[in-house]
Amino acid sequence: MSETSKIGRRSLLRGSLAAAAVLPLGGALASCAASGDDSNTSQQGGDKSADNPFGMAEKSSVDAVIFNGGYGFDYVTFAANIVQQKQSGSTVKVSPSTQIAQQLQPRFVGGNPPDLIDNSGANQIGFNTILDSLSTLDDVFEANNYEGTKIADTLYPGAKNPGTYDGKFVAMNYVLTLYGLWYSESLFQENGWEPPKTYDALLDLGAKAKAKGKYLFVWGKEAATYYHTLAVDSAIKEGGDEVRLGLENLKENVWSMPQIQGVFKAMETMVKQGYFVPGGAGTQFTAAQAKWSNDQQAILYPSGSWIENEMKKATKADFKMKGIPEPTLTDSPKLPYASLRSAAGEPFIVPAKGKNVAGGKELLRAMLSKEAATNFAKTRLAPTIVKGLVPADGFGSTALQSQTAMLDAAGTNIFDYQVFTLYGMNTDQLVVWNSFLSGQLDAAGLTKGLQQITDKVRNDSSVKKIPVTK
Repeated sequence: MSETSKIGRRSLLRGSLAAAAVLPLGGALASCAASGDDSNTSQQGGDKSADNPFGMAEKSSVDAVIFNGGYGFDYVTFAANIVQQKQSGSTVKVSPSTQIAQQLQPRFVGGNPPDLIDNSGANQIGFNTILDSLSTLDDVFEANNYEGTKIADTLYPGAKNPGTYDGKFVAMNYVLTLYGLWYSESLFQENGWEPPKTYDALLDLGAKAKAKGKYLFVWGKEAATYYHTLAVDSAIKEGGDEVRLGLENLKENVWSMPQIQGVFKAMETMVKQGYFVPGGAGTQFTAAQAKWSNDQQAILYPSGSWIENEMKKATKADFKMKGIPEPTLTDSPKLPYASLRSAAGEPFIVPAKGKNVAGGKELLRAMLSKEAATNFAKTRLAPTIVKGLVPADGFGSTALQSQTAMLDAAGTNIFDYQVFTLYGMNTDQLVVWNSFLSGQLDAAGLTKGLQQITDKVRNDSSVKKIPVTK
């Protein structure tokens, strides 16, 4: 059974940033949850109890590898310390990585994967290649948290769905994320600029920025596909489910759809007009982002809501970071301008052949405790799937406050998709987007390159396809 990617907003959540948690149904890859306890937990040899629901063996060790991106990794270390206090004598090793696929795919093949992985970032492992190698996580949500409450009852509805593939719940997406354009409110006010709602307005703003000696956008080589996300989200807002489902189902010639082409051609104009800071294909992405957040060479940046935390050490004083929805192509899109792509992100997985499956799940249980989830929200200025932990003032963050406003305005107009992460396309797409943003490819070349990547997956009979119908 498939889930729709848009659901009704619960009125009790209205006005709260945590409302994002009801949103991440993530397209029809989400399906009826798999049931039952994972049989692999029994291999650990520990006795199951209320305080040890997965049977973590006494004085055992847990190996966790965490993507070291916009949220860092020490929030998992925080949770690991809780586990070590609760499971006396046990040790939890938390290792950061920015090369998840390169470092961990050989360990999957070798039969010695870590016990917990944050499968995120530009080099994440395509879920379609490892689905059969993952433990189901239903028992984590059915267990009680450290406060004695069933974990499922502490989360917002829809928390399972982004990590449910082909009927199996195998990835706990921990952080609520929304996607938009980010800017400095103080800089815009100083120059009398209005945040753009359409691509025509975006082009006009690019000209105004250029007249002031600034650029519209900037990019870094590892994050060139942030513009892929921007383009796809805008095209989905313009064309609705027809565009989203075409992409999800690897439709033939999908990249030639008029809504997508309209966005590509507008972006091509921006490149040709010199609205991008040059040299992005040779610039590390956080260094590139600092040209926006600190140097203010560029005035806009497309990103998920992790951007504030990622750049907090390289953001100009009184920047007043705010987010706005991604622009639409025209004034009459299928989905309103206020629509958002929003879903839970940072997918945590427990490999079935890990040495300590129960320990990996125990670390997830610690992450879902009130103590650990509050620590994350406060220190990362982003909410988790644990409800009710973000105050109305957003811990004093203008970016977090703007997320509240964006979610309120979006209402039920929320969407998501999983095609690119499911089939592991990002690495190939980075090459094409770096070439396009550098001016080496035009819109036609971008279209051809992306279609070839899609066709490669569609035509590969060894790749299991998961249809999306809603």
